Amino acid sequence: TALRELGLPLDPPRKLWTREECQQLERAGIFDQQIFELIEGELFNKRGKNRPHALTMMCVLKWLIQTFSIEFVNTETPINVSPEDNPTSEPQPDLIVFRTAAKQFRSVSPSGSDLRLLVEISDSSLKFDLVKKGRLYARAGLSEYWVVDTTGRRLIVHRAPKDGMFQSITEYSTSESVAPLAAPQSPFPVADAFAWDDYSY
Repeated sequence: TALRELGLPLDPPRKLWTREECQQLERAGIFDQQIFELIEGELFNKRGKNRPHALTMMCVLKWLIQTFSIEFVNTETPINVSPEDNPTSEPQPDLIVFRTAAKQFRSVSPSGSDLRLLVEISDSSLKFDLVKKGRLYARAGLSEYWVVDTTGRRLIVHRAPKDGMFQSITEYSTSESVAPLAAPQSPFPVADAFAWDDYSY
């Protein structure tokens, strides 16, 4: 195009943020960590999650608490990622399962090695959660990452992080079950993530 030939950018310049800058804005009362999530220097609005997202999250949370007990499970908690990603990324996964009791992380964020399982509930954010967040979590060395696809009614299980990628990615349908690595004796029926479909709200 003419703009390319002139060497002009097609997109306006964007400001990439760091954790330190966000913390400064938060202290000044400008930034709210409950609203925004920092991923690779960009701020993403976490609000506006639809009812299927919220209800699916409730169903998975119930199972996680039953399987691991409540003191090991948190919702939407900031985590640390790899040293190279940490300055510009502070993801807040929908659900995480700690290796030790969550109360030990009152003043610090957990890292990948502190977590047994991480779960994102996805609808419109599916590609973002599978690709961008998937690579971020693999680089962080997370042993197991689940993506619950509310539209496709499936569970996508990521395991074996190596060289910034998960080496094992497996899809499970609502007719199947899968047990997390940290609880091999407790298979999760994928259909249970969508159990709210059986009720009227």
